[in-house]
This record gives sequence, C-alpha cells and structure tokens, in this order.
Amino acid sequence: MKTLITTASAVAALFMAQASLSADDIAPEARLAAQHVAVMTCATCHGPQGRSIVPKFPALAGQHSKYLAAQLQAFKAQTRGDPDALGYMWGMAAPLNDEMIAALAAYYGAQSPGGGSAGDAGAIARGADIYANGVAAEGIPPCVACHGPGAVGTDEYPRLAGQHAQYLLKQLRSFQNNMRNVAVMHGVAQDLKANEMEAVATYLQSLR
Repeated sequence: MKTLITTASAVAALFMAQASLSADDIAPEARLAAQHVAVMTCATCHGPQGRSIVPKFPALAGQHSKYLAAQLQAFKAQTRGDPDALGYMWGMAAPLNDEMIAALAAYYGAQSPGGGSAGDAGAIARGADIYANGVAAEGIPPCVACHGPGAVGTDEYPRLAGQHAQYLLKQLRSFQNNMRNVAVMHGVAQDLKANEMEAVATYLQSLR
C-alpha cells in the first residue's frame, strides 16, 4: 500500500505541474466566456451547472478545479484514453487554450455538488468498508488514503462523492484494463472483483 500511495503522489505532482493557470490569473472576460461555453455546450452532457442527470456522463459540480484543469489538459493532449475521452472529449478539448481550461475548471469547481442517490443498503455497506479499509487479502488499499474521508477529494485527487455509479464503474474498468493509463489506479483496480467495484460505486453514489 505504501508503494501505491507513493506512486500516487508522484502521479498527482505530474498532473499538478500540467494544470495551467491559477484562479487569480483568469481574466473576467475569460470567466464569462467559460460560463457561456459551460451553459451552451458542456451542459448538453454534464447538465446545468455540471449537475449531470445522465449516468453515462460525470457530474462536474463541486469537483476540484485543479483536478478538472489537469483532466482537460490530458484530453487536449490526447493522453487520457478511456472510450468516452476518445469519443467525446478529445475533440471538445482540442480548441481550448490554457485560460479557457482554467476558467472552465474554476466555474465547475465553484458550483454546489448535487445530492447523492439511494441504493442497495447491503452494497452501500460493503462499498463503505472497501473504501475505508481496502481488501487486505487481495492487496487492495483503502480508497480513503487518496480520496479522503467522505470521498470529497483534494486538488490532486477527484471528488467521488455523489458521482454516478455507472460512470465510476466505467472508469474503474478503464483503469483495470489500462485504457485509462494511470499506474496507481491500475494497481488498485486490477484485482478488484466486479461485485467489489459495484459496491464501491454504489456507496460513492450515495454520498452527498
């Protein structure tokens, strides 16, 4: 587990280095332009203010802006390779400059997250245990080590609380088969069983 967390810190540092402008560097005109793009374009998939109602697409409201900026930079550079990145986000991110990326990330980071969704009580309990404690017998570390109590995340690691279970499962499978090539998450996901992934995703979706 120590090795995974050390690797996670290195990966996070790389993403942070790639994240573009700070919030203080964003011009008012760029903020207005980003809000227009968010409302007129991004909302088609990600919902008003980033509160997605389509389980295929992630909720962005309340996500950490530095993490979002790093992901948009990865889409633009075509280094994030999960199926929806290829199908949607590579093209959407291609024309974005650094200031627009930072402004979009800041816009979504400032929105209030949506509420969680109820699910099977047994799956939620199992998922909460895996999130907090990992699965020692399978060498799987606790998710809380990076994503924090309540799955609220940090600048380096995404907020997972309230995220759609369908989207989370899709990402875990992408990490598992290295379509989304993030070494630390491949290490975590590669030995997760399908029912364990479903339990964790159900638990995370239930959080507010």
